[in-house]
Amino acid sequence: MAEIAYVSRVKVEPVEGKIRRAYVPAEDEPVHFGVHGEVAEHYGVSPGEEEPHSTTLDYLVAAAGG
Repeated sequence: MAEIAYVSRVKVEPVEGKIRRAYVPAEDEPVHFGVHGEVAEHYGVSPGEEEPHSTTLDYLVAAAGG
C-alpha cells in the first residue's frame, strides 16, 4: 500500500439556514456555501429568504475543470 501523500485539513461550520462556512487550506478567508436559484427552490428556500451562495456542487464542478 502506498504512503499517504496529503491530508486535507478542512473545517466546516453551520452559519444559518443552508449557509455553511468552510475553512480550507491556502485561503486567508473562509469560503461560504449555500443555495441559489433552482437549488434553493428544490430545498424550499424562498427567494430573498437567504443570501445566495454557491453550492458545494458548484465547487465540485469547478474543481473538476468545468
